Amino acid sequence: MSEDKIIREQLVKHLEGGAAFMPITEILKKISFEDINTRPNSLPYSLYELFFHVVFTQKDIVKFTCSEDYTEPKWPDFYWPKEKLCRHKEEWETLKAEYITDRDRLKNFLLNVENKLTEPVKNGKEGQSLLRELTLLIEHTAYHTGQMLILMRLMNLR
Repeated sequence: MSEDKIIREQLVKHLEGGAAFMPITEILKKISFEDINTRPNSLPYSLYELFFHVVFTQKDIVKFTCSEDYTEPKWPDFYWPKEKLCRHKEEWETLKAEYITDRDRLKNFLLNVENKLTEPVKNGKEGQSLLRELTLLIEHTAYHTGQMLILMRLMNLR
């Protein structure tokens, strides 16, 4: 197996989570719709708000990395939900499905060896490589996964 393929497969493992933190897909199995809007101990966010932020950020990085038609969203307005409450279970289910769809799109893009790890991505400048964007997304997701786990512990949802 080539070194490039080993690196790509390792990045996929980290993108999916579980090496150093619980994968979001496992966290989502433990959260009921009834619990997603709770802000325990006067914290400034809920599980819904954190997950929305993870999903939107991932979507932004996927578009930036893989699409021809990228437009930079305004920070922080678009990165957090306008409505602080998720009112419909269908909306929650759609958000979870978007997370998986976008992650799979990025995984497939990464595993395509024609997409070079260290060259600028489609909408990137010097230094904004596929490797950088993946590392950024992995770190971002890990950070907010930790926050979600803390919320779950505070809510006794382990």
